[in-house]
Amino acid sequence: MQTTSGLRVVDDVPEDVQPAENLRPGSAWGPVKKLLFRFAFVYLILYNLPFPLDYIISDIVDLWYFQMWTPLVRWVGKHVFNVILTAHGSGDSTYGYIQVFCLLVISSAAALIWTLLDRKRRNYARLYEWLRVYVRFVLAVTLIEYGSWKVFPSQFLAPTTDRLMQPFGDFSPMGLLWAFMGASVAYNVFAGLGELVGGLLLTVRRTTLLGALVSIGVLSNVVMLNLSYDVPIKQFSSHLLLMAVFLAAHDARRLANVLVLNRPAEPAEVRPLFRRKWLARTAAACAAVFILYMTGTLLYGSYQDLETYGSKGTSKSPLSGMWNVEELVVDGKVRPPLLTDETRWRRIFFNVPGRFAIQLMSASREGYDLKLDEKKRTLLISKRTDPNWKTTLVYRRLQPDVLLVAGPFDGHQVRARLHRTAPPAFPLVTRGFHWITERGFNR
Repeated sequence: MQTTSGLRVVDDVPEDVQPAENLRPGSAWGPVKKLLFRFAFVYLILYNLPFPLDYIISDIVDLWYFQMWTPLVRWVGKHVFNVILTAHGSGDSTYGYIQVFCLLVISSAAALIWTLLDRKRRNYARLYEWLRVYVRFVLAVTLIEYGSWKVFPSQFLAPTTDRLMQPFGDFSPMGLLWAFMGASVAYNVFAGLGELVGGLLLTVRRTTLLGALVSIGVLSNVVMLNLSYDVPIKQFSSHLLLMAVFLAAHDARRLANVLVLNRPAEPAEVRPLFRRKWLARTAAACAAVFILYMTGTLLYGSYQDLETYGSKGTSKSPLSGMWNVEELVVDGKVRPPLLTDETRWRRIFFNVPGRFAIQLMSASREGYDLKLDEKKRTLLISKRTDPNWKTTLVYRRLQPDVLLVAGPFDGHQVRARLHRTAPPAFPLVTRGFHWITERGFNR
C-alpha cells in the first residue's frame, strides 16, 4: 500500500504492527558494501558515544568517556605524532584530531576483524536500520540544542558596549561572526528555526528524508561559516553534516530519479523495527517523551541564559556600564591618558554578569571573567585566555558614577579612578529595520 507521505508500508499493515514473517532478510550485499558498513557502524557509534546516556543520566558520563580515551590519545600523540598533549579548550584541538585518527584506525581494524569472523553474513539490513535510528536521534538532539540557543538568542548575544567600542580591524574572524549574528535577533531566530525544524523532522521515520535534506542545507552553511571565520568546531560540524548526508544517502537513487533523471520514484519501503506491536508502541512513546523533554528543557535553558546574560541581565550588575579611566596610578606613578602610552587603561566595561573588559589607549581590548562580591567590594578577575592568571581588586564608590579600583594587576600595584559615562549611539544597534528606504544607509 502506498501512503500519502510517499512511503510504502508492507502488506497494507501499519509499520508498527507488522507480523514477524514480513521481517524477511533482504538481498545480499556485496563484500565492499558490507566492509564499508562495518567501518561506518563502529566509527559512528564510537564517535557519538556516550549519547544518549549523557542526556539521560548526567553530563558526568561525558567526562568518563573522555577520560577513557585520554591515555590512548596521549600515547598516540607522543609515539606516533611526536606531540605532547596538554589540556585542550576547543573542538579543533590537536587532541581532537588525534582522537579522530584513533577512531579511524580502530574502526578500520574492527571492520577487518568483523569481516574475518562474519564472512557468511548475507547483509546487515536490520543493523543498518538501527544505526540509522541512532544517528537520527544524535543529529536531531544536537540540532534541537543548537536551534534552541538561537530561537532564544543566547548563543549569539547582542554586541556589548566594549565590543561596539572595539575597532573593526581588531576583531578576530570568530569575534566578527559572533557580532554579526548577535546584531540581528531576526536572523538568529531564522537560523535557529532551520536547525530546530530539521532536528524535529529527523525524529519521525516518515519525515527522516525531509529532515536530512533540511539538515544538509542548514549544516552546509554552518560548516562554511566555521571554515570561513575560523570557528574551532570545524571537525564537529563537519561530522554532523556527514551524518545528515549518511541519512539522506539511503534515498539517493530515489532522489536522483526525481531531481536529476526526471523519472518516477518508487515509494520508500518502511519495515518495522520490532516484531511485537507493544514493543513498537512502547519505543515510540519513549522516543516521543525523550524528544519532548529535550526540546522543552533546551528551549527553557536557552531562555534562562538569555535572561541572565542578555540585555536584561546587564542591568543586574551594580557596576554595569562603560567607565572612563580618568586617573591611573601604577606603582605610585601617575600615567596620564596619552595616546602614545598604548598599554595604559582607557576604559573599563561591566556589561554582562561574570564578564569584565579593559580597553587600552591603543583601542585593543582584553576580556576577563569576573566574580563580584558586593559585600566585600572585591573583584576577583581571571583571564579568559589563561585560567591560571588571577587577581583580586577592591573597589569603592566615591559617587554614584565615580569608582575607585585598586589592587595587584600583572605584577604591578594599580589604582584607577573611573567615571561612568553613557556609550555613543551606535548605528549598528540603533538603526533598526525599514521597509522603505529612499537612500541606502551604508557606512
